[in-house]
Amino acid sequence: MSGNAKARLEDPRRDPTAQVARGRATRRTVPREAHAQFEPAPGRPDPVHLLEEQARTRVAELIPIRYGRMLASPLAYLRGAALAMAGDLSGTPDTGISVQACGDAHLGNFGIFASPERRLVFDINDFDETLPAPWEWDLKRLAVSLEVAGRCSGYAAKQRRRLIRESAGQYRLEMRKLAGLGDLDVWYSRGELDELQSRFRVVLTRRELSLAGTDLSAAGHEVHNLPAIVTTSAGPPRIKSMPPLVVPLTDLTVGGNDELGAQLDRVVSGYRARLEPDRRYVMSQFAVADMARKVTGIGSVGLRCWVVLLTGRDDSDYLFLQLKQAQSSVLSQFAGASSFPAQGERVVTGQRLMQAASDLFLGWHRSEAGDYYVRQLRDWKFSIATAQMAPETMRSYGALCGRTLARAHARSGDRIAIGAYLGSSAAFETAIGEFATTYADQNERDYALFQAAVKSGRLTAQTGI
Repeated sequence: MSGNAKARLEDPRRDPTAQVARGRATRRTVPREAHAQFEPAPGRPDPVHLLEEQARTRVAELIPIRYGRMLASPLAYLRGAALAMAGDLSGTPDTGISVQACGDAHLGNFGIFASPERRLVFDINDFDETLPAPWEWDLKRLAVSLEVAGRCSGYAAKQRRRLIRESAGQYRLEMRKLAGLGDLDVWYSRGELDELQSRFRVVLTRRELSLAGTDLSAAGHEVHNLPAIVTTSAGPPRIKSMPPLVVPLTDLTVGGNDELGAQLDRVVSGYRARLEPDRRYVMSQFAVADMARKVTGIGSVGLRCWVVLLTGRDDSDYLFLQLKQAQSSVLSQFAGASSFPAQGERVVTGQRLMQAASDLFLGWHRSEAGDYYVRQLRDWKFSIATAQMAPETMRSYGALCGRTLARAHARSGDRIAIGAYLGSSAAFETAIGEFATTYADQNERDYALFQAAVKSGRLTAQTGI
């Protein structure tokens, strides 16, 4: 394990001239071309065993759904194999410059959602694995996900290389631009949808958004789709039972006053108490009407995740919260443990550091029921359907993700040193392209092992859910 992998965020008191010198000097110890390297470490853990170990702390009956979703494609497998890749990344060259890393920056963890000012923004939208770590790890995971997605979509090798170089190149250019800005300007920088449409029009067209199951002109109505999971046929609003993906608390336990329900009530109450006074006041206007267990994502399947229905002025005034279990980041074995004893606090703090506009109701709580973070569910939130993209569209989308990742890293890391290290040539993005190709081959080998484990009965996969 590299000593650099244990680096923490930099002291904010800095000398720009020294920072530039540091970045340039780092090229001598870690040449930009070195990032092309990947060799499986001797004694590399069995990726199937890593999945089995993760399953030990998750809801057992949901694990087959996780495996079934991962079985869909090499890209779906990659999304669920963040732990295996974190171990592999820890053995690759790194500059020793740390940022608040996403920890799982694959292309599916970027999306569109509403800021507290009700402006649609594009940003990273998943922070379960966030932790201070080398900035290269996030960018390499993004690049690999683009390479694997390109293979799954049948792109030619030349198209995939161009795609990854464009994404990493946009990261470099954006980081260098941000290196020249003042600290407040960096923090005020965000990717609002109208500006993004102008810059990346090929991505954010009406057609591409419709492939995601929504439409830009109707994006403001996305939040109103959630009442479809609510029923009022038997009186007060309740969450519909749609097993195994949505299961009301009353269907999981006997009676309404069982210990699980009481634990979750205490999580909601504790979370509310930690909010800022203005947000706590808004939350005080709402009362819990129902709770249900909800399956979400791929890598997160099996974690304890709840949707909470709250009502405000009357029974038709809904607020939906998501309570999601927070465990140690997959990076923690390789970049060091979090400085926060509560994993929910780790997630929330990391999200606030990286996102330009975080959820108004973002919060956390630690209780006997475990560590949780809380956010508003589907607050005008959707992802673009990357599986449907033509190569040129995917190239623009990858560029958008690279630029967005640079902005997130610049908020917490030494953007001046990183920008100086990256320089004005394409040496870094060329190396990242080579790494992505090599690691995508490794991902395919791991995926084959995973398929074999399902076929042999070692793992049980439930598909189509």
